[in-house]
Amino acid sequence: MDADAIIIGAGACGLMCAVQAGYLGKQVIVLEKSDKPGAKILISGGGRCNYTNQFASAEQFISANPHFVKSAFTQWTVEDTISFFETYGIQGKEKTLGQLFPDDKNAKDVVAVFTSICEDFGQEIRCNAAVNNIEIFDDYFKVSYEKNGKTVVLTTEKLVIASGGLPIPKMGATDFALRFARKNGLNIIETAPALVPLTITGKDEEWFAQLSGNSVFCEVSNDEIAFEENILFTHWGLSGPAILQISSFWRRGETININLLPNHDVLALLEEERKTNGKTLLSTLLHRFYTRKFTDALGKFLPLTKPVAALTKAELDLIAATIHHFKVKPAGDKGYDKAEVMRGGIDTSEISSKTLECKKIPNLFFGGECMDVTGWLGGYNFQWAWASGFVIAQNL
Repeated sequence: MDADAIIIGAGACGLMCAVQAGYLGKQVIVLEKSDKPGAKILISGGGRCNYTNQFASAEQFISANPHFVKSAFTQWTVEDTISFFETYGIQGKEKTLGQLFPDDKNAKDVVAVFTSICEDFGQEIRCNAAVNNIEIFDDYFKVSYEKNGKTVVLTTEKLVIASGGLPIPKMGATDFALRFARKNGLNIIETAPALVPLTITGKDEEWFAQLSGNSVFCEVSNDEIAFEENILFTHWGLSGPAILQISSFWRRGETININLLPNHDVLALLEEERKTNGKTLLSTLLHRFYTRKFTDALGKFLPLTKPVAALTKAELDLIAATIHHFKVKPAGDKGYDKAEVMRGGIDTSEISSKTLECKKIPNLFFGGECMDVTGWLGGYNFQWAWASGFVIAQNL
């Protein structure tokens, strides 16, 4: 055998798996299609890398089996992630909502931690190595890949597929794991872009486009869940943290609700203003909470030039409905080019939650994004990658 294990994919899961295998004295070869390891890590968080979340638990993950991640998160906790990176000089700093970023370092430093440890342990990372065939035998695997126009063949008793999902194809993302799983009779949960901006077309397109660049703190919800964070208007629709979050739960054709003032009751504000200064224009009151441009845009729906004392019952109802129940029916999403992760993937029922070994194919392991495990925005998907890489390494 050429190594104790071959890992396909030098992303977050594959790199953690290689490092943890090294701690256990196991030699691995990591095959990476791109020209450098950790390509997606390097662009995460605008290059700053939101590498975990202090509140990560099974509650923040979408899966046909929501309990699947619990075992891995027991074996490798958020505290383990924090301690691991602190050991190698990366101190976490909370930005918001439990999101941890390197305090005085960045994504390059995160990748360097793994490449340095791999070098110390003699773990090989072979880049520009696009796997084109895997043969499965009774007690070993034969893996073939292209390198400089030549086919290289490796054999191993243990195989790890951590090749990621479909988002950001320009970074080298492919459907390799999904194709391999289908070819070998494993069930796939329908995939779709997740943590992705949503598009607006038709009669409302111009209204949204004119607000491009405006950011508003909102509560965005559907019948399933609600998120309180900023939304960002763009020339093609909506983005920002709250929109990315709800996109993972949104299905084409559905309407989402936006509360444009989640921490206030607009009717109570109007009543208070009416008592103190009824001559205040509605636009003046709203401008206390929004930019002038956004306030003016609300004039399409609301009587902005009316004094608050002169507002009728029907107008008050309209204001409350517009501010607290602004309905949006997205036309679609921006696709895998702009998605941060993939929803769906290899059915977790095909995989042991304790070891991440494939039930139908012994000594084959899956980890990271290729599986039907999708985290919220904010470091959750990295926590799953680290945890799954650790768990696999313990069982190689």
